[in-house]
Amino acid sequence: MTAAPREQTLSDRPSEIERRYSAGAERPLGSYMILMGTYGALVGALSALARLRRAPLPTRVPAADLALLTVGTYRASRLIAKDSITAFLRAPFTRFEEPAGSGEVNEEVIGRGLRHAIGEWISCPFCIAVWIATVGAFGLVMFPRATRLACSILAAASGSDALQFAHARLQDADS
Repeated sequence: MTAAPREQTLSDRPSEIERRYSAGAERPLGSYMILMGTYGALVGALSALARLRRAPLPTRVPAADLALLTVGTYRASRLIAKDSITAFLRAPFTRFEEPAGSGEVNEEVIGRGLRHAIGEWISCPFCIAVWIATVGAFGLVMFPRATRLACSILAAASGSDALQFAHARLQDADS
Protein backbone atom coordinates (compact mmCIF):
# COMPACT_ATOMS: atom_id res chain seq x y z
CA MET A 1 0.00 0.00 0.00
CA THR A 2 1.36 3.39 -0.98
CA ALA A 3 1.54 6.03 1.73
CA ALA A 4 -0.44 9.23 1.19
CA PRO A 5 1.70 12.24 0.31
CA ARG A 6 2.68 14.42 3.24
CA GLU A 7 0.61 17.58 3.69
CA GLN A 8 2.26 20.91 3.02
CA THR A 9 3.01 23.01 6.06
CA LEU A 10 4.07 26.59 6.51
CA SER A 11 7.42 25.36 7.82
CA ASP A 12 8.26 23.78 4.43
CA ARG A 13 10.96 25.52 2.42
CA PRO A 14 9.64 27.68 -0.47
CA SER A 15 11.26 25.39 -3.05
CA GLU A 16 9.45 22.39 -1.55
CA ILE A 17 6.13 24.24 -1.50
CA GLU A 18 6.61 25.24 -5.15
CA ARG A 19 7.54 21.69 -6.17
CA ARG A 20 4.49 20.21 -4.50
CA TYR A 21 2.14 22.92 -5.68
CA SER A 22 3.22 22.75 -9.32
CA ALA A 23 2.70 18.98 -9.69
CA GLY A 24 5.37 18.88 -12.38
CA ALA A 25 4.15 21.92 -14.36
CA GLU A 26 6.04 25.20 -14.55
CA ARG A 27 4.46 27.28 -11.78
CA PRO A 28 7.18 29.65 -10.56
CA LEU A 29 5.56 30.88 -7.35
CA GLY A 30 8.56 32.99 -6.34
CA SER A 31 8.52 34.72 -9.72
CA TYR A 32 4.79 35.34 -9.42
CA MET A 33 5.54 36.95 -6.08
CA ILE A 34 8.09 39.23 -7.77
CA LEU A 35 5.49 40.29 -10.35
CA MET A 36 2.92 40.97 -7.61
CA GLY A 37 5.53 42.96 -5.66
CA THR A 38 6.23 44.94 -8.81
CA TYR A 39 2.52 45.62 -9.20
CA GLY A 40 2.37 46.81 -5.58
CA ALA A 41 5.36 49.07 -6.20
CA LEU A 42 3.66 50.44 -9.33
CA VAL A 43 0.51 51.27 -7.35
CA GLY A 44 2.65 52.87 -4.62
CA ALA A 45 4.62 54.93 -7.13
CA LEU A 46 1.47 56.07 -8.92
CA SER A 47 -0.12 56.97 -5.58
CA ALA A 48 2.95 58.99 -4.59
CA LEU A 49 2.97 60.73 -7.97
CA ALA A 50 -0.72 61.58 -7.59
CA ARG A 51 -0.01 63.01 -4.16
CA LEU A 52 2.93 65.08 -5.47
CA ARG A 53 0.70 66.43 -8.23
CA ARG A 54 -1.93 67.16 -5.58
CA ALA A 55 -4.40 65.11 -7.61
CA PRO A 56 -7.08 63.91 -5.19
CA LEU A 57 -8.24 60.35 -5.55
CA PRO A 58 -11.93 60.31 -6.45
CA THR A 59 -14.55 58.90 -4.13
CA ARG A 60 -16.17 57.35 -7.22
CA VAL A 61 -15.40 57.07 -10.93
CA PRO A 62 -18.06 58.58 -13.21
CA ALA A 63 -19.89 55.94 -15.25
CA ALA A 64 -18.75 57.44 -18.55
CA ASP A 65 -15.10 57.30 -17.47
CA LEU A 66 -15.53 53.75 -16.19
CA ALA A 67 -17.09 52.64 -19.49
CA LEU A 68 -14.34 54.34 -21.51
CA LEU A 69 -11.62 52.85 -19.29
CA THR A 70 -13.22 49.40 -19.54
CA VAL A 71 -13.29 49.37 -23.35
CA GLY A 72 -9.85 50.97 -23.55
CA THR A 73 -8.43 48.37 -21.15
CA TYR A 74 -10.01 45.57 -23.15
CA ARG A 75 -8.46 46.77 -26.41
CA ALA A 76 -5.05 47.56 -24.91
CA SER A 77 -4.87 44.14 -23.25
CA ARG A 78 -5.66 42.38 -26.55
CA LEU A 79 -3.14 44.61 -28.34
CA ILE A 80 -0.33 43.73 -25.95
CA ALA A 81 -1.17 40.08 -25.27
CA LYS A 82 -2.45 38.77 -28.59
CA ASP A 83 -1.89 41.08 -31.60
CA SER A 84 0.65 40.06 -34.22
CA ILE A 85 2.09 43.59 -34.30
CA THR A 86 3.24 43.37 -30.67
CA ALA A 87 4.78 39.89 -30.97
CA PHE A 88 8.22 41.48 -30.62
CA LEU A 89 7.34 42.35 -27.00
CA ARG A 90 6.33 38.78 -26.20
CA ALA A 91 8.97 36.95 -28.30
CA PRO A 92 11.61 36.72 -25.52
CA PHE A 93 9.03 34.97 -23.34
CA THR A 94 6.85 33.03 -25.80
CA ARG A 95 7.03 30.88 -28.91
CA PHE A 96 4.68 31.34 -31.86
CA GLU A 97 2.25 28.44 -32.25
CA GLU A 98 -0.29 29.52 -34.87
CA PRO A 99 -2.32 32.43 -36.18
CA ALA A 100 -5.48 33.00 -34.16
CA GLY A 101 -7.28 34.97 -36.86
CA SER A 102 -7.95 38.68 -37.23
CA GLY A 103 -4.36 39.75 -36.62
CA GLU A 104 -3.93 37.74 -33.42
CA VAL A 105 -1.64 34.84 -32.59
CA ASN A 106 -1.54 31.90 -30.21
CA GLU A 107 1.76 31.50 -28.40
CA GLU A 108 3.31 29.08 -25.95
CA VAL A 109 5.03 30.45 -22.86
CA ILE A 110 8.70 29.40 -22.68
CA GLY A 111 11.48 29.47 -20.12
CA ARG A 112 11.59 28.90 -16.42
CA GLY A 113 11.25 31.08 -13.35
CA LEU A 114 10.82 34.79 -13.92
CA ARG A 115 11.01 34.42 -17.71
CA HIS A 116 8.08 31.99 -17.62
CA ALA A 117 6.07 34.17 -15.22
CA ILE A 118 6.57 37.24 -17.43
CA GLY A 119 5.57 35.17 -20.45
CA GLU A 120 2.32 34.16 -18.76
CA TRP A 121 1.66 37.77 -17.72
CA ILE A 122 2.40 39.43 -21.06
CA SER A 123 0.57 36.87 -23.21
CA CYS A 124 -2.60 36.73 -21.10
CA PRO A 125 -5.09 39.54 -21.83
CA PHE A 126 -6.84 38.86 -18.51
CA CYS A 127 -3.57 39.07 -16.55
CA ILE A 128 -2.25 42.25 -18.13
CA ALA A 129 -5.66 43.97 -18.06
CA VAL A 130 -5.37 44.58 -14.30
CA TRP A 131 -2.10 46.47 -14.83
CA ILE A 132 -3.49 48.44 -17.77
CA ALA A 133 -6.65 49.35 -15.85
CA THR A 134 -4.54 50.48 -12.89
CA VAL A 135 -2.41 52.76 -15.04
CA GLY A 136 -5.55 54.02 -16.79
CA ALA A 137 -7.34 54.77 -13.52
CA PHE A 138 -4.37 56.71 -12.18
CA GLY A 139 -4.13 58.41 -15.57
CA LEU A 140 -7.72 59.62 -15.15
CA VAL A 141 -6.73 61.08 -11.78
CA MET A 142 -3.50 62.80 -12.89
CA PHE A 143 -3.88 63.36 -16.63
CA PRO A 144 -7.62 63.08 -17.33
CA ARG A 145 -7.67 64.71 -20.77
CA ALA A 146 -4.78 62.68 -22.18
CA THR A 147 -6.11 59.46 -20.62
CA ARG A 148 -9.60 60.01 -22.00
CA LEU A 149 -8.11 60.65 -25.43
CA ALA A 150 -6.00 57.47 -25.30
CA CYS A 151 -8.96 55.42 -24.07
CA SER A 152 -11.16 56.98 -26.77
CA ILE A 153 -8.70 55.87 -29.45
CA LEU A 154 -8.65 52.34 -28.04
CA ALA A 155 -12.46 52.31 -27.71
CA ALA A 156 -12.82 53.48 -31.32
CA ALA A 157 -10.51 50.67 -32.41
CA SER A 158 -12.66 48.19 -30.46
CA GLY A 159 -15.79 49.53 -32.11
CA SER A 160 -14.14 49.28 -35.50
CA ASP A 161 -13.16 45.68 -34.78
CA ALA A 162 -16.76 44.85 -33.90
CA LEU A 163 -17.99 46.46 -37.12
CA GLN A 164 -15.37 44.58 -39.16
CA PHE A 165 -16.56 41.27 -37.67
CA ALA A 166 -20.21 42.20 -38.27
CA HIS A 167 -19.42 43.14 -41.88
CA ALA A 168 -17.60 39.84 -42.45
CA ARG A 169 -20.56 37.89 -41.03
CA LEU A 170 -22.97 39.76 -43.29
CA GLN A 171 -20.72 38.99 -46.28
CA ASP A 172 -20.71 35.29 -45.31
CA ALA A 173 -24.50 35.29 -44.91
CA ASP A 174 -24.91 36.69 -48.45
CA SER A 175 -22.76 33.90 -49.90
